[in-house]
Amino acid sequence: MNNGSSAGDLASCLREELERYSTGEKLPSSRELVRRFRVSPVTVSRALAALAAEGLIVTRPGAGAFRAGPRPAPGSRGDLGWQEVSLSAEPTPEHAPRTVDATGVLATLAEPPPGVIELSGGYLAPPLRPERALAAALARAGRRPGVWGRPPMEGIGDLRAWFARGIDGGAGTVAASDVLITAGGQSALSTALRALAPPGGAVLVESPAYPGMLATARAAGLRPVPVPVDADGVRPGLLERAFAASGARVFVCQPLFQNPTGGAYAPARRAEVLAAARAAGAFVLEDDFARRLAHEDAGPLPPTLAAEDRDGAVVHVCSLTKIASPSLRVGALAARGPAAERLRAIQIVDSFFVPRPLQETALEFVNSPAWGRHLRAVARELRVRREALATALAARLPALSLPHLPRGGYHLWAGLPPGTDETALAAAALRAGVAVAPGRPYFPAERPAPHLRLSFAPAVSVTDLAEGVDRLARACAETGLPTA
Repeated sequence: MNNGSSAGDLASCLREELERYSTGEKLPSSRELVRRFRVSPVTVSRALAALAAEGLIVTRPGAGAFRAGPRPAPGSRGDLGWQEVSLSAEPTPEHAPRTVDATGVLATLAEPPPGVIELSGGYLAPPLRPERALAAALARAGRRPGVWGRPPMEGIGDLRAWFARGIDGGAGTVAASDVLITAGGQSALSTALRALAPPGGAVLVESPAYPGMLATARAAGLRPVPVPVDADGVRPGLLERAFAASGARVFVCQPLFQNPTGGAYAPARRAEVLAAARAAGAFVLEDDFARRLAHEDAGPLPPTLAAEDRDGAVVHVCSLTKIASPSLRVGALAARGPAAERLRAIQIVDSFFVPRPLQETALEFVNSPAWGRHLRAVARELRVRREALATALAARLPALSLPHLPRGGYHLWAGLPPGTDETALAAAALRAGVAVAPGRPYFPAERPAPHLRLSFAPAVSVTDLAEGVDRLARACAETGLPTA
């Protein structure tokens, strides 16, 4: 074995040799394995860790590694049927039953099998992530005094101030003291929904809407009530009626580059949403997930709803995760008044605080020159990828309709011919080597038409986008949809 050998190769060799050892017999020392197989100490450590994880060896600090005994036969696991009854029983009839279903989230969160082109995910592809800049920020953060100490429960002050400036754009409606640092956007949505909506109550949502929000609302025992959107955003007349009919005190929306339609609220709609919420005595939960994913040709962006809200009706959610890395789970909740106190209390009860090293890393990153360069690079690349995917779809799949090409975000919302089984199409696409997201999980109730959500951010390259459309065309042909 040479220096290029991997820990997996060494583990395979040791796995075979273990057959010659008796239970409890000591393996050669790490130094002996380094010399014998001509590998690094790190490779030896990883190989031994792999064997220990398999239960083949046990390691004892200061003593070495030893052959493990045979694993005991698995015993009876008992009858687990009682759990179904216990988890389904509701203490009072007026409470909506909780349903914890992660299916719609997993369709865009789980990594596809090797060799499958990903047109379903919600994160930037590795070539688009600022990994070197994040590594440098992490190193600088790690040298800060007290970085491993306990942070303020609301978050580091400088990071709260940075988020506040980004949320209100200088309007002065959001102060650093109004901001609560959260473990990403999903955590913020979960905290906000439980803080603002009464148990078992209704919550108004856009239709279609982000499945992760729908899932967390249902998991909290809330009842999502759909309010349809059109090209200009949520329909205000229907929103007013939904507030009156449901008694809901929360409306969840994505006014900018909505997921999945990619649409943005027209100026008049923004004002009408705020007016409807004020009239109902309700909150607007603004999920501003895509502001930092604006494309190069997006032009000036509208302010957040929070920047135009003087009465504390808007609770704002944003995050660094989408624009940076799936593992930079740092976000913000902005609210004022008693709502802010309840949000703070719920987060403290749930998770105490966001780890300080992660907050310090985020602060180092957004205050470095690399932050602006990264935003510009992603804006250029997302525009190129949007055009490449739309062009390939028009050329190969004329049966799919693209009523709107967004100037921000990372996905296209493609309409399918009436009667199309989108679930069967997604399954056929996966067999053909491309992962796509069926539209059904995006609708809180019955869907008006079948759709696919096609993401252009997670694919490794523009070439992969074209190949992914070719594979999707093969799946469409298999399920009877016309292709070019």
